[in-house]
Amino acid sequence: MRILVTSTGPDLNSPVDPRFGRAAYFIVVDTENPQDFRAIPNPNAQAASGAGIAAAQMVLQEGVQAVVSGAFGPNAQSVLQSGGVRLFNVPSNITVSQAIEMVASGQATEAAPASPAGPGYGPGYGPGGGVGPGGGFGPGGGFGPGGGFGRGRGGGWGRGGGFGRGRGGGWGKGRGGGWGRGGGWGW
Repeated sequence: MRILVTSTGPDLNSPVDPRFGRAAYFIVVDTENPQDFRAIPNPNAQAASGAGIAAAQMVLQEGVQAVVSGAFGPNAQSVLQSGGVRLFNVPSNITVSQAIEMVASGQATEAAPASPAGPGYGPGYGPGGGVGPGGGFGPGGGFGPGGGFGRGRGGGWGRGGGFGRGRGGGWGKGRGGGWGRGGGWGW
């Protein structure tokens, strides 16, 4: 089986890196011939954000069947598993060669499938567009900064209509297919 192991160094005696997206190296190896391996420096290790997803996309291009690490972030895990890659968690205090042996002998723990995004609560995203000509009733004022319902990315409920300033014109549809910022009542 062709696998990839996160590593703190470029060889099989290096410790497993506990962080998938910010691992220093990726060691690509075939479990049937572990001495024939390739060490790939992770170009996303120092990324300001999105390191896990970027690393997962890079790993998918390697065509490995499994990835071994101390831990996986939820976004990277989702990308890898939807690409058909099996994920294994191993202790971070072992070497890459020990991790390879754990996977080959069936002792490594396979990660549970990533749970799908479900409804949540928090700010929604999207500028809203308003249904109708817009404009509240009167010159402004209102009863606060919003507070209606808005469905944002990831299915969460967020900021929406409600009582607010007279800008906008009712309910607006935001990114992610939900209700975003709209107008409201103002005077």
